[in-house]
Amino acid sequence: MFSPGTTQTTLRSPSPTQPASTDETSSLILRAFVPYIAVLPSIDCEELLRHKGVHGGLLELLRPFGEQVQGRVVIRDSTGISKPWDDFGVRFTGIKDGLEPARLQGKGQHDGGEDSKDQPTGLAEYRPARLRSGGDITQIDEVVERHLEFAEARSKTTTTDYLNHKDTQAPSAASSSPFYSLYLRRMLSGILLSPHETFSHPVALIIAISSRNPAPIDELRKLYTSSNTGEARMPVWVNNEYLRYYVLIHDEDYDDIKKSTTLFEQMKRHFGLHCHLLRLRSAQCVPTDDDSMRLPVCQWVSAAEEIAEIVSREDIDDDEDPTPYIFESDAAATRSFVREMVTQSIIPGMERLIAMWNDQVASRRRGISGRFMSLSKRFTPFSGRSVTGPAGSGASGNYDAAQGFYRPDTPEAIMRKLADYAFMLRDFRLAQNTYDILCQDFKNDKAWKYYAGANEMAAVSALLSPSSISTKFRRETVDQCLENAYYSYTTRCLAPFNAQRTLLLGAELLQGRSSSALDDAARWLARIVDDTGVGPAGHALLTERISSCFASRKGVGILQSGARTRKAAFFATLASNAWLELDKPSQAERCLTSAKELYGVLDERKEALAFDGMLGYIEELRQAIERFRSPGQSEPSDGSEDNAAQTTIETLQQETEQVDQRTHRKSISTAAAGLSFDPLGAVPLGPSSPVLERPNESEDGFE
Repeated sequence: MFSPGTTQTTLRSPSPTQPASTDETSSLILRAFVPYIAVLPSIDCEELLRHKGVHGGLLELLRPFGEQVQGRVVIRDSTGISKPWDDFGVRFTGIKDGLEPARLQGKGQHDGGEDSKDQPTGLAEYRPARLRSGGDITQIDEVVERHLEFAEARSKTTTTDYLNHKDTQAPSAASSSPFYSLYLRRMLSGILLSPHETFSHPVALIIAISSRNPAPIDELRKLYTSSNTGEARMPVWVNNEYLRYYVLIHDEDYDDIKKSTTLFEQMKRHFGLHCHLLRLRSAQCVPTDDDSMRLPVCQWVSAAEEIAEIVSREDIDDDEDPTPYIFESDAAATRSFVREMVTQSIIPGMERLIAMWNDQVASRRRGISGRFMSLSKRFTPFSGRSVTGPAGSGASGNYDAAQGFYRPDTPEAIMRKLADYAFMLRDFRLAQNTYDILCQDFKNDKAWKYYAGANEMAAVSALLSPSSISTKFRRETVDQCLENAYYSYTTRCLAPFNAQRTLLLGAELLQGRSSSALDDAARWLARIVDDTGVGPAGHALLTERISSCFASRKGVGILQSGARTRKAAFFATLASNAWLELDKPSQAERCLTSAKELYGVLDERKEALAFDGMLGYIEELRQAIERFRSPGQSEPSDGSEDNAAQTTIETLQQETEQVDQRTHRKSISTAAAGLSFDPLGAVPLGPSSPVLERPNESEDGFE
């Protein structure tokens, strides 16, 4: 169920050196940064849905239908031009999602991170809210490792290829490895709630009740008060002035539609037009029903949530799929509700806010007058800014250096929200201009995480812009923004996940540009491998990706001047070696075959680019793969061959360390040592950690 295959976009690749298409990568990034909508249901609403068999309540029902809104969505940019989009989506989240990391610091903490009395609905959560939080590189690597283990086991027992057994389309020459696509998707899933960026801040809140409620209007007011000033209120650095959308869930099986319609009209008189009547059946659906369908699986889930789901499914004795079933009428009503809310309330509301903030706040910073005011605030003693402040304090009175955030009503916070809203609605020109203005403000205030985030999104907005980018602009602006963001995240903020995300986004978007941009993409990916704490599986995937960048660089003329074929083959060989250290012979064989093709070893009509030492190394890798596949059958009869091969490998490894500047690390193979049963990291893991025994069911954190 969690395999990377899909029927919407082609994700399989006959060779790991084939880069992803520009449209595929851009669409993946666009679908990652979308509006977030929080869900706050009443107790009776959750009871109705759990009686229906949807144990996660209203949130579990809405999440898969929000990942792609049905039909085309028309969005108007800041210049008044409307453009339709077929892949627009939203994310439904819990009211407390993203407030704490998914990995626990110790066993003594509560699963939800807070006391049960703090739950707004008064019911125990189906899954802890922290599981929907992302930002952990170790968990992302573990997810990919589990998929790789399953792929290796499948390749030994069946003839069906795990990489493409779910695909229905023909293979594309510009497709990427599904494991790398999975790695990139999990990097962009489950964004933590942070003050320095507002992508995960809710743009709206769904307040839902059911027709079973004895006092529906009072319950709606109570839930609104809870979200405004009560226990469900967001942190102080989140702007609380977002849209409230009221939903009445009508029970089709037991309640009267006339009473529900009358109540719905009363809701619209009290709370405005942002209301919806959602008609669902409360009876539990079983697979044998005529109009039954399986609830779609969410593709944009965090790494911790996917690990938790895999572990819970491994605990089931029988082969029955625990995914709930719903009626097709319920699915159609939910799709209609999501589309109506997005097209009639969410997008128009965001467009109005963008126009208002752009006119009242951002326009004052543009032009000569705005720049003059900015300079006067920096260098005159009569402004609110203080260039020389005490150590540890910001250079502006708007930035709270002690707590590390701007208040939501400050101009800097409003402009950051304006830029993020414009980016989510795909107005990249306005977003880039706003990020550029903010970079200087955050630098003056020494708000380094804000500064890194603004530089990151300024580079991404420039690369996503449909207009062409010159080589000079890319090197002076885009590369400088990526460098500033990476340095601030790594050195000043100690945020390796954000640093790795920055370079991944930049490298993926650079691959769709000119030939020289491919060299820059490979350079940024190599920097990730060298500097950040990427895991063993991520190291092998990124090495493959570097090879694909060099392989897609085309030469000029008969001599193919400017091609990077030899570099592509060299990194494909390194990737094969990295997969062998992880006990993944199938992946190693794919990379080794690509290296042979690039070196020209397989084609006798071409002159081989590899020198004798590399040919010997390739042969040793081939023999090692054969020994993995048939242990005990490929052993050499004389020990002298082993000594000569070992001497060749050691010599080549010394040369490899000078180029790659990173020693390959061998991870714990799940086939040999077994993964820890604690997927949330309550117990620290390491290469020397013993294999943990399976704990009791009451201690594993799952129901």
